[in-house]
Amino acid sequence: MRYRQFPGTDMKVSEIGFGTWTLSTGWWGEKTDEEAVEMLRIAESKYGVNFFDTADTYGNGRGERQLAEAFRGRRDDVVYSTKIGYDIYDPSSQAARRGQNELPQKFDADYMRFALDKCLERLETDHIDVLQLHNIKMEHVRDSAIWQTLREMKDEGLIGVWGAAFGPAIGWLYEVVELCERESDIGTIQMIWNILEQHPGTAMIEAARETAPNCCFNIRVTHASGMLEGKYTEDTVFAANDHRRHRPRSWLTNGLKKIRTLDFLTTHMTLGQASLKWLLAEPTVVTTLPNIYDFGQLEEFATASDKPDLTQSQMQRVTELASHNFGVEEEPMSYKGTMQRVTA
Repeated sequence: MRYRQFPGTDMKVSEIGFGTWTLSTGWWGEKTDEEAVEMLRIAESKYGVNFFDTADTYGNGRGERQLAEAFRGRRDDVVYSTKIGYDIYDPSSQAARRGQNELPQKFDADYMRFALDKCLERLETDHIDVLQLHNIKMEHVRDSAIWQTLREMKDEGLIGVWGAAFGPAIGWLYEVVELCERESDIGTIQMIWNILEQHPGTAMIEAARETAPNCCFNIRVTHASGMLEGKYTEDTVFAANDHRRHRPRSWLTNGLKKIRTLDFLTTHMTLGQASLKWLLAEPTVVTTLPNIYDFGQLEEFATASDKPDLTQSQMQRVTELASHNFGVEEEPMSYKGTMQRVTA
């Protein structure tokens, strides 16, 4: 495993991290807490994974509790990243929640401190290495009091690096652009970015380079919701509780056409590993968060770090293919976020 450093800190993290939403939410199949803890421990002890990303809303704190159980007594060996912003403590909102529908968000200073205290309690620690605000919108970007609260938490030693996570849809271009412009000391951004879904992530990285010199990226949905794992076929059927079951069939058929153009990446590694190496070719990417939900994936993805870097010609070929949507004609992607500049 290779490691990278958060800019402006002494914190080094594994190039391949582990996001606990696959273990704690049930959206990728059910795991017991015992199974989750075993997988987390093996990720660290056998493969060198030390960056673990979770959120208070993952299983209503279940992801954080799983991490505490996995690494109790070994806090200094791991890096905890968690997220706050959804009001998981309001019983009426919880009762009305259906599937993956978003809960109400709260970012006032009192709530942020309350939510952080609860995270600390569940993680059994006195500090969070990386704290990100969960799925923020433009109204939050433009509220300077939110970001000042994070700075105060950092000054108090409660958090090490602060930033924001964007989603759940892939857009949010100008939310990131404006956040980097307004809060240039931001430390990290979590976003969707992968070979098949390069926009608007590439533009986000360019914006951070220009205005937020210490901002690095931790990448989720690294394999385009599993498409780049190279395991799907036209006959693939997703389980009833799998979120991919609700996508249109064209997502699967068009995705398969696209990945068949990428065989040149798999000479020395799997497509799943090559997809991670493509991300890691970007210096501002500090870690990647592939969706890991079985031991086979853990081994495949964690060992990608030590595979040969992609060549310049391979990288250029991916760029050329992406510029023509990998030869597939389809409806343009729809975005939830702000994809055009809108003044305050």
